Amino acid sequence: MKLSQHFLDNAENCAQLAEHASDEPTHNRFKRMEAAWRALAREQDWLDGESSPSENAA
Repeated sequence: MKLSQHFLDNAENCAQLAEHASDEPTHNRFKRMEAAWRALAREQDWLDGESSPSENAA
């Protein structure tokens, strides 16, 4: 499995944890973690030559 897929799996886990968070600060924390994992996945795809820098600008 690609390293970026592991990052995306972590992001999905954070998204699920955010859905079930008991309060707003916890929800927001998990959403920030999700965004960070997704950014790492995009960066890893770029490092692996699977995307161009312009695709990672999103």
